Amino acid sequence: MALANMLRVVARAPCTGVDIQQRDAAARAMVSVDQVGKRFAARGGAGAFSALEDVSMQVRDGEFVSILGPSGCGKSTLLRMVAGLVPCDDGRILLDGGAVAGPVHDIGVVFQTSNMLPWLTVGANIRLGAKLRNLPRERIEARLPALLDTLGLTQFADRYPHELSGGMRQRAAIGQILLLEPRVMLMDEPFGALDALTRDRLNVELLRIWQQSTLTVLLVTHSIHEAVFLSDRVLVMSERPGRVLHDVKIELPRPRQPDEVKADPKYGEYVSELSKMMGVF
Repeated sequence: MALANMLRVVARAPCTGVDIQQRDAAARAMVSVDQVGKRFAARGGAGAFSALEDVSMQVRDGEFVSILGPSGCGKSTLLRMVAGLVPCDDGRILLDGGAVAGPVHDIGVVFQTSNMLPWLTVGANIRLGAKLRNLPRERIEARLPALLDTLGLTQFADRYPHELSGGMRQRAAIGQILLLEPRVMLMDEPFGALDALTRDRLNVELLRIWQQSTLTVLLVTHSIHEAVFLSDRVLVMSERPGRVLHDVKIELPRPRQPDEVKADPKYGEYVSELSKMMGVF
């Protein structure tokens, strides 16, 4: 099948309602975004501008979905709304069928920069969120060594954040979320500060963790290559006000290793098509 035939343009649903088939699909989705809009006040009090308009998308239970789009199109705002950190002005967001009205324990968020406390060690920082959630100490300590090893931080567990590189701090921030065992992990450019080799390694480790769990992942990234390598589907957003224009299914075999995937002609085709959608060439 030609790659062009695999691409689906996502039509905006009418404001008058959703048909039965769409409702059934939403009920099966882990994350459902239905005709969501967001407006912000302009600087100087000159009215408001729309950051997002009529955004609809779904992420199925256990699926890995990436979002691509030009800078300023509202990708990060959308992620924060899914997390319940920012309210919607229009539409609704559902988590496993229930409305998202604020932060929920089943969603973990990894931001672009880490939020580690400088007076705590790396190990203590990673444990902190789990302790605040009152997870059993035995459960935390049983999972921590393997998690540190996966993140390449075993030898740094007793170090402090200022002793780590930016990439190491970001890996620790990812560890904070993974230790909480959320059902959904939202990631906002989590690997942007890492060198290429470390980024590839963590991509592979993230896929391994995802494949061994029931985790649902929604990733915001500017890297077309990363989106294709990691994802089951890639959503492409428009210029502001952001809308979902394309929903591309990535039909590459799993498990995925960088060398094998990048040697697959279909990988290059996906990158080329998505680059065209993004206006890269």
